[in-house]
Amino acid sequence: MPVVDVKNLEGKKVGTVELADDVFSVKVNENLLHETVRHYLAGKRSGTHKTKDKSEVSGAGRKLWKQKGTGRARIGSIRSPLWRHGGTVHGPVPRKYDYALPKKMIVGALRSALSSKLAEEKMTVVDGWALDSHKTKPFRQALSKLDGETRTILLVATGANVNLERASRNLEGVTLVPTSSLGPYDLMRHDRLMLSRDAAEKLSRALSLVKSDEPVASSADEAAAAEKKAAPAKVHAKKEAAPKAAKKPAAHKSAKPKAKAKHKAKKD
Repeated sequence: MPVVDVKNLEGKKVGTVELADDVFSVKVNENLLHETVRHYLAGKRSGTHKTKDKSEVSGAGRKLWKQKGTGRARIGSIRSPLWRHGGTVHGPVPRKYDYALPKKMIVGALRSALSSKLAEEKMTVVDGWALDSHKTKPFRQALSKLDGETRTILLVATGANVNLERASRNLEGVTLVPTSSLGPYDLMRHDRLMLSRDAAEKLSRALSLVKSDEPVASSADEAAAAEKKAAPAKVHAKKEAAPKAAKKPAAHKSAKPKAKAKHKAKKD
């Protein structure tokens, strides 16, 4: 496992953190990074381009002159694409440029980007972003102590931090993103990556391929499992103890009374 130094806002080493091999030490896949960046930029396109066709441009619909006898070319409408100020044929229309990309490709590209930053020694792990003030000047000084004068810096943090948001939003080239919104494009776009210890551990757990097969169950989980096992036995015992209810005889449909035969009157 790669071991990275943890620094405070003064730039001093205060400890170390172990990161997952399959997240921060994988082989960089350039083709995968290219595809994910292309996918991200395609989704950012607005796609609001539009041209007017023959039915949308201004102009009367009457025929300008008669079909024959004038010696001029026949014409049907002033809005024809052949004329100035006429409609545009096969012009662009509003559309979406985004397309689906497998989630595994995006996660794989994120692993490659993180590994690239660590291999190039462009990643800094900070103990925490506990700022005393929301002022920009002291925060800029803290960044200079951590990494000198880097042009673009990507800050990664977990949870809400109002002082960090306000102090970083006025700095040119400095971007703050949460761990849930971190993408390969953000990592490749910035020169330096600075993330808190909590963010590094969270990314290491979330993106790692190694998962524990048998999680340790707590006492509450064991009690709940015992109750589930005992529940069917209790229900079975109740069914045996309960007397069987006598089946009620099915109600037969009442037969229609037969019509009485009419007796013929005896002839005198």
